[in-house]
Amino acid sequence: MSESWLLPYSDLLTLLLALFIVLFAMSSVDSSKFDKISRAFNMAFEGGTGVFQNPSPMPEDRLTGIKGEEGTDKEKEKEKEKKPADMEKEKLSDIQEKMNAYIAENELDGKLDTSLTDGGLLLTIRDNVLFDSGIAEVRKGDEDVAREIASLLVMEPPRNIMISGHTDNVPIQNVEYESNWELSVMRAVNFMKLLLENEKLNPALFSANGFGEYKPVVSNETEAGKARNRRVEILILPQTSLVEATQ
Repeated sequence: MSESWLLPYSDLLTLLLALFIVLFAMSSVDSSKFDKISRAFNMAFEGGTGVFQNPSPMPEDRLTGIKGEEGTDKEKEKEKEKKPADMEKEKLSDIQEKMNAYIAENELDGKLDTSLTDGGLLLTIRDNVLFDSGIAEVRKGDEDVAREIASLLVMEPPRNIMISGHTDNVPIQNVEYESNWELSVMRAVNFMKLLLENEKLNPALFSANGFGEYKPVVSNETEAGKARNRRVEILILPQTSLVEATQ
């Protein structure tokens, strides 16, 4: 009796086995599973009749779609990671707009200035807006300006705020302060105390420091440059910095 029927019969069994494997694989989409199946098929049919020409039991465009979906998910995750920082930047920008409106309304252009930096929102106040030369106490007539600024610092959620004092490089000549460094520190502290008269502000989120003449924004070679370097700065840190500090 001829045994020629065994060849088509074995091919039929192989096809049925391949069909069940494909059905099983399609029940749970997994690109790594498809890759394993593809390698198994390549080994099983190497040198055979070439019934399966695709290197994978799934069409190439379907596999590409799966991998593309995985790539899209990763991109979405990255976007989610960036989103809080972007949102915080937008919030700081809104605060900046309110400050700029206050500056314009009170004709304080050239005396107060705001800028968004990598460290947060920076409000710069020229020293002659608040202080007399060589004095660390805020002038009585300008205390209202400080209180108005304090109201602008009431934010939800609250943020860490750093107050820093700066001077030019002209040596101080009075008996109260031995250096510009001491003067800048006391100006920052006194200004901060005035801000914290606002009970809506949390003192635990404030810090004060003085840099004296050592962090100029421009050269001290001209009187205009010296005037710009004499300043008090309020740095409003991003909310992300507050979260990191409490962790």
